[in-house]
Amino acid sequence: MVSSTAETHLLLENPKQQDIEITVVMPCLNESATIGACIKKARRTIDQLGVRGEVVIGDNGSTDGSQQIAIDLDARVVSVKERGYGAALQGAIAAARGRFIIMGDSDDSYDFTQLGIFLGKLREGYDLVMGNRFRGSILPGAMPPLHRYFGNPVLTGIGRLFYKSPIHDFHCGLRAFRKDAIERLHLRACGMEFASEMVVKATVFGLHVTEVPTTLSPDGRDRAPHLRTWKDGWRHLRFLLLYSPRWLFLYPGTLLLILGMSAMAWLLPRPRTIGTVTFDVHTLLFAGMIILLGFQAINFAAFSKIFAITEGLLPEDPSLNKLFRYMNLEAGLIIGALLVLVGLGTWIFGLNYWRVQHFGNLDPSTTLRFVIPGLVSLTLGVQTVLSSFFLSLLGLARKQWTY
Repeated sequence: MVSSTAETHLLLENPKQQDIEITVVMPCLNESATIGACIKKARRTIDQLGVRGEVVIGDNGSTDGSQQIAIDLDARVVSVKERGYGAALQGAIAAARGRFIIMGDSDDSYDFTQLGIFLGKLREGYDLVMGNRFRGSILPGAMPPLHRYFGNPVLTGIGRLFYKSPIHDFHCGLRAFRKDAIERLHLRACGMEFASEMVVKATVFGLHVTEVPTTLSPDGRDRAPHLRTWKDGWRHLRFLLLYSPRWLFLYPGTLLLILGMSAMAWLLPRPRTIGTVTFDVHTLLFAGMIILLGFQAINFAAFSKIFAITEGLLPEDPSLNKLFRYMNLEAGLIIGALLVLVGLGTWIFGLNYWRVQHFGNLDPSTTLRFVIPGLVSLTLGVQTVLSSFFLSLLGLARKQWTY
């Protein structure tokens, strides 16, 4: 994904690279109007702090001369072929030689004179230091009202709820981190959702995270920003959902299962009337459907969780490991077989009831009260058997899982 010049290779081989404490990285795609000012501010601040540092630009294919501006200001330029905000940053981070990395946009909207605050927190032992624009300052015109009062608060609120993150501004582009700590997270997002991925993974993998107030200014470009409100907002939301099997599958599935079973238990004895509305076997049929949907969602939660842990997307879950000591393949097959037998037994009871009625016309309100539960039980049993085999297959890569 990343290609470098011969000069970059020579610099990387320089033994003195180990002395570099901080690397300021910036993504770049046609930022000639502002990248020079950003590099100058970063370098001036590094000099004022009295530390060894460098500036690395992850260029995403600029055609406006941004690369030459950066080179003339003694920044290293890393060419990143794969397009996207996250891809450009990943390329620059991979090429960085500093122990600490401070990243910020190259549109002159972030104050690179604040690097000392971030560096101080890193030296205290934090792995990730996030800027917080809402606790700092957002200058007039720096952030559209839709982003300021809806997009950022909603997405950050979802992230804090799903992952119990202490961060109050998931999308601040000015942040600092220990390179070795972030590399262990194996970040993969290539688009704008890279910002959320870093915060989420840092939280779930237990990194030492904090935030500091920062200032957001109007960007200095004479063109529209690369950020696309609705498309990139959806990418962030999609990531937050996909990365949380608990909130995407488990909680909705459990709720559906409880509602369906409660409704079925309520309607099995007889029709129920509330006011002028009578609930009968038609509602019972919908209750059975809700049970099946809920059970399937819970299965997907288990599938997704095991796959994510196996692929290193999520950390080990001690409670899941403990569960698999008791819920193995054989237990799943036994439970599934019992549910199938219950379903078949209910149908046999129904056939016998029909025989008693001399195979004549039946009252649907009576017969469906044992046909529908039998169908649900049979379907749940088959799903349990199939899911048990699939979970066992997923667990083959996990020695501690004996499912």
